[in-house]
Amino acid sequence: MKEGIHPKYYAVKVQCGCGNTVETGSTKESLRADVCSNCHPFYTGQQRNIAARGRVEQFNRRYGSK
Repeated sequence: MKEGIHPKYYAVKVQCGCGNTVETGSTKESLRADVCSNCHPFYTGQQRNIAARGRVEQFNRRYGSK
């Protein structure tokens, strides 16, 4: 490999908004994440269907049986 063309590689702790930390490697010195697998609704099973409910109600109002 050529010398001097590769970025420095750091061992970093990724900090999530929920407080969870994960150790990984990166070319950046520090990383922050908004959501992780511990707090993401898809992985926790707490999906929020509020937006989907509104769309279903709107569909039923337009095309539903009267």
